Amino acid sequence: MIRDFFLGFIRIHVLHHAAEQPVYGLSLIEELRRHGYALSPGTLYPILHGLAEAGYLRLEKRVVGGRVRKYYTSTARGRRALAAARTQIMELVGEVLGPPRPPSSPPRPSRPSSRGARGRRQRR
Repeated sequence: MIRDFFLGFIRIHVLHHAAEQPVYGLSLIEELRRHGYALSPGTLYPILHGLAEAGYLRLEKRVVGGRVRKYYTSTARGRRALAAARTQIMELVGEVLGPPRPPSSPPRPSRPSSRGARGRRQRR
């Protein structure tokens, strides 16, 4: 279960970086390691492929040092998904990590006043 939460955050993190500049697998593994996450290529590459197949990332192959490197860039769909995720994350984080709030009590029903227009008690 925790792994599922973790992988969701990794997907959002990937979209974030791919929206800033083209990224490739090894650079993302190193980036995530700086944040304390040890991610294997066997975990990250299926995420990248899945995001690309779903239309959130665009794949571009470049030759670097005589080898083909796959760079991923966010698509318009990926940027929209990231924007929506940011909004939802802010709301959820605010609720989960925000200051505790006292439980709200329902408003009391108002009772008709037995006082007259000038604030004096009416005689019956």
